[in-house]
Amino acid sequence: MSRLSFSSTLLASFLLIAAILGTAALGGLLTLEDFAARSREGAGHALGFSSALQQLGERTVDMERSARQFLVLDDPVLLERFEQARDDSMTALVWIAGLGGAKSQGLVNQWIDASNRAAAALNARAGADAALRALGELPILNEHLAAELRLQLDAESKRLLDELDGNREQLAWHLLVAVTAALLLAALTGWWVLRPLNRVEGAIEALGESRFDEPVIIGGPADLRRVGRRLDWLRMRLADLEANRTRVLRHVSHELKTPLASLREGIALLKDGVVGGLTTEQHEVVAILEHNTRALQLRIEGLLGYNAAVFDARSLKRWKVALRPLVESVVAEQQLQIQSRDLHVDIDVNGNIPPLTADPDKLRIALANLVANAISFSPHGGKVRLKIARELRDVTIDCIDEGPGVPENESERIFEPFYQGSRQPAAPRHGSGLGLSIVREFIHAHGGKIELVPTSVGAHFRIALPNES
Repeated sequence: MSRLSFSSTLLASFLLIAAILGTAALGGLLTLEDFAARSREGAGHALGFSSALQQLGERTVDMERSARQFLVLDDPVLLERFEQARDDSMTALVWIAGLGGAKSQGLVNQWIDASNRAAAALNARAGADAALRALGELPILNEHLAAELRLQLDAESKRLLDELDGNREQLAWHLLVAVTAALLLAALTGWWVLRPLNRVEGAIEALGESRFDEPVIIGGPADLRRVGRRLDWLRMRLADLEANRTRVLRHVSHELKTPLASLREGIALLKDGVVGGLTTEQHEVVAILEHNTRALQLRIEGLLGYNAAVFDARSLKRWKVALRPLVESVVAEQQLQIQSRDLHVDIDVNGNIPPLTADPDKLRIALANLVANAISFSPHGGKVRLKIARELRDVTIDCIDEGPGVPENESERIFEPFYQGSRQPAAPRHGSGLGLSIVREFIHAHGGKIELVPTSVGAHFRIALPNES
């Protein structure tokens, strides 16, 4: 089955399921056909018995009438009529004997014996009494034959009904087994096909999140395995491109730092008047140059720091980490910023939070950037809430501030490097726009995710980390 393609697997499974259900249906049809044939045969026997008994009764009456007339008139024609009626009766008896049981055969033999005695008495003119006694036995034997044949027909009908019940029960079991087998085959096929599809989806998500460290291995049908090999080739290609991009960015950043340092040194010399005095307008130009060169240096240093963080996120040193003490220490490290803005920070822990298997240093950096972002955007005297909760498979950390918030159309871009949202706090802030990008890189490296939760006031970020305990 592993050599089959996706479409061939579905077709083969469909044909197998159709064959299983078709076999069960064909078996039921053959069983019903057999029962119908036997029912028709039983009905034919019943009709034949009824006709034979009716003929036997009529011929018995004819025999007795002819015998009585012969005994009175002694006419040979009447004896011939008797023999003719007797021959006709034998035809019915032969049919009854051929289809009846052992008891019916005995009654037929008695009937033949009685008719033979009557015929012998008539032919020998041995007297009317012997002939009439023998003929008197025939109606009684006819009644016994009729009763015996009714019992036989009733027994045959009961046997057919019992067989029908048995066949119905057997057919029900066959159908149950067939449907169960079809469902199991469908489930097996679904597992065989959907499992690699889920892996393909997971591999694509990992590539989209720039996680290139795990090889893509896809099982299942042949064409899906080919897709897996192409995805793994794409993973290695993207990893090479990412490494080249990082290397080029690092080299360019370092190359920019040297002329930038010279530029700042030259601006400082101009500002200090080393090369001569400056006019008021020249001082303003020097101030603008100094401000922009400082901003450019901060951008370059931030870019280097971000690339270092992205590279560092790929190597985690995991051990058990208690979340609440970690969050409390992150808040304590930023007490100066909190006090300078007269903020109030609440830490709320919902339930018993198990320790996480994580890299405490990188998790601390991610939480520190998230809290610093909330502090930076919070209004003076505002409130920042940190909530830690345990869900079914994750542990969540919510950071909620009372700042200007993030527009819905910027909810994804807010995590891009150097992107600063359109809504800025009233107080001026100095940031490179890399904090949330670093948070996302470190959280994704732990197998978690960060998202912006819609809210009417402020910004609400939620980190979800896998709970492996």
